[in-house]
Amino acid sequence: MSILSSSLTDARQVRTRRNLLDALLRLLETRPFEQVTIREIALEAGIGYATYFRHYPSKEALLHDLAAGQISELLAHTLPIFATDVRQSCAILFAYVAEHRALWTALLTGGAAATLKQEFTDQAKRLAEAQPAGGRVIPDELRVIFSVSATVEILAWWLQQEVPYDVDRMAEILDRLVVGPAIATD
Repeated sequence: MSILSSSLTDARQVRTRRNLLDALLRLLETRPFEQVTIREIALEAGIGYATYFRHYPSKEALLHDLAAGQISELLAHTLPIFATDVRQSCAILFAYVAEHRALWTALLTGGAAATLKQEFTDQAKRLAEAQPAGGRVIPDELRVIFSVSATVEILAWWLQQEVPYDVDRMAEILDRLVVGPAIATD
């Protein structure tokens, strides 16, 4: 295989994966993950059923990839500000989720919640490991697990409200209940 042929294949693979992720996103905005089939995802992505399996072994693997990408985006928006303005970082988190409300509602209140929570925890642990050890009474790993779990529960609760609180109020709630206590020194 030539270099040109290889790069075209790679570009096609990237495009197909992007199409699959976008298709799952669109379908999750219409119904819970458990009700979405691989055939529907493939059809929505404009690919053949068998082609799906060249990219993902299951729909759970595609969901994991989708959740990982969304969490990376969310963290990329919030973490740069976290060190200087915790409340603003919390507000950015809620603004991002509000902007992608249908998706996050599907991810947090449907069958995808466990996958999202685990991926969020894994990424947060990796980020925490890159920070200097705190020498705190509460182990850093436990702080991450608690903070992520509480954040996910608060987000899910917020998304289920008929008349949701505004972004700034939710940022204050998250800061007071989760972030402040989690970053406080022992």
